[in-house]
Amino acid sequence: MSANPQWDVSRALGVARLFHLVCGVRDACVAPFLTLYLRQLGLSAPWVGILMGTKHLVAACWAPFCTFLARSYQKRRMLLLGSLLGSAGAGLLMVLVPPLDGHPVDRACNGSHGVPATVPPRGTTGAPTISAPEWTSSPPGRTATPEASGPGNGPRQDDLERLSGLRGYWVGPIEEARTTTRVPGPGTSAWEGALEVVNSALALLPLGRVPGAPANLSVAEEEAQVLGLSLEGLRWTFILSLGFLVFWELLTAPLEQVADDSLYEYLDFVDATDRYRNLWVWRLLGMAAGVCGITALVGQLDCFPMTNGPRGLVHFYSYSLVSILASLVSIAFPVPLSRRPEPSYKTVKALSLLGGDARLVLLALTVFLLGAVASTVQNFLFWHMKDHGSSELIMGFSVALSLLGELLLHPFKAALLKKLSRVGVMGLGLGCLAGQLLYYSFLWSWWSVLPVQILGAISRGALWWAVAASIEEGATPGTERPLGTMFQGHFYGGGCSLGSFVGGFVVMRFNLVVLYRSCCVILLVWLALFLSIQPRLPKGRKINYSKLLAVEGSDTSDSEQGSERDWLVKAMKEEHSSWKG
Repeated sequence: MSANPQWDVSRALGVARLFHLVCGVRDACVAPFLTLYLRQLGLSAPWVGILMGTKHLVAACWAPFCTFLARSYQKRRMLLLGSLLGSAGAGLLMVLVPPLDGHPVDRACNGSHGVPATVPPRGTTGAPTISAPEWTSSPPGRTATPEASGPGNGPRQDDLERLSGLRGYWVGPIEEARTTTRVPGPGTSAWEGALEVVNSALALLPLGRVPGAPANLSVAEEEAQVLGLSLEGLRWTFILSLGFLVFWELLTAPLEQVADDSLYEYLDFVDATDRYRNLWVWRLLGMAAGVCGITALVGQLDCFPMTNGPRGLVHFYSYSLVSILASLVSIAFPVPLSRRPEPSYKTVKALSLLGGDARLVLLALTVFLLGAVASTVQNFLFWHMKDHGSSELIMGFSVALSLLGELLLHPFKAALLKKLSRVGVMGLGLGCLAGQLLYYSFLWSWWSVLPVQILGAISRGALWWAVAASIEEGATPGTERPLGTMFQGHFYGGGCSLGSFVGGFVVMRFNLVVLYRSCCVILLVWLALFLSIQPRLPKGRKINYSKLLAVEGSDTSDSEQGSERDWLVKAMKEEHSSWKG
């Protein structure tokens, strides 16, 4: 077998590990920070929710169809190469999306220009703040003056741009703005003009009230101003972002499923599928290393490659470079050449099995809800951290903590499922996720998110282990993988899509605190329903073929063996007739 390179299992597993590692780094370059980049472009929460919801919807619908075509026409390697190279180019299209007119660019430039003002995007609440290093203290009896930055004592150009960009933003109550925004006294005419811009924006707000429903505006005017997008800005920022994201997702979505199916069939041909189970570890390691590496790189290259562009551009350039590297690895990726196409009826049978098993239906609803809730964390947690002063390095470290926690918990997977059962582990995972959401609503500092991220080992890792074990228990032979793909692709992806659509508008109407607390309450209510309903549901009828075939010769006579075989044949015929009916 080793003489034929097609079935060199050790080499195939080595290439697969490297491929998963590189793809993990690739995903970590952009995926966690995509919504943060859209915020830097000036898009508010509802528009970001629409973009991310569309992205998840395209992935849920397109990936299975494209995988089916690649398997049917034996074009898997071509799809792998095309997906990686195409996504490398499509990711760079996002660099071409122009920011909204007048949107202040968030760049620190390695601290050479001081600490930038923190300005919430349109559609979110919170007052803009200008950090203390922007101003110098003055002796008693004199007003504070802006720090000199050139000939004369006038303000720097980037300071004026930051202040002028506040006109189109909703800020918090006037009293809060007065206490959090330090404005210098009248010094030069340039500063007086900048302050007039700020005052004109604050004058639109009623005293002491959140600008959710100003009394002097109609509902239509209120929505238009909260969204803060002109027709031209919508055309050049939102629509271009939507088109590029959809095109990008069409190229990227099938990659993981095609690679997993190819490797599984390769190992199944040589009866080595047991070595397939732990390959996901390499993807998590790649993501943990990539998310820390890219944030460190962004911190070092704040002003590269454009002095007036968003700092998130570095993410897309890195993504494209790693995609090209992954395409080189995919040339040697194991793809079975002489393999009969998998019967398409297995997917249809998996659907039929799902409709006839109440436990699987309850599990599907749970996974759908899990996707909807998880999307609020994926889309807006970094916004919340940014509002509390977190840097991208801290954001990347928080993701790495969750991934490393899952890796450290994995050796105890079997013991955990045995001690607590699948239902107990699932309940524990949902409870930990609800606790994380509640904690997120009480963030108070740039570092405060880090302690709770270790719970991601349970709310992400252990929860999905219980889901996979439940699917394996309810599936019939040959339907385990179609069912698993359906749960992770369709139900979880559909939940992420719906959660993104709804979450963006909740943030616009209320704020992130309300969003996370609402999701926490919904999860706790569903957890109570799940634990009360699941034990009462009937178990699906399943034939254990391995037990039927294990007949001990010493304890069973020839006549008993014959009756055992007859019973097996009868059971298989009954199952086949019920499937045809």
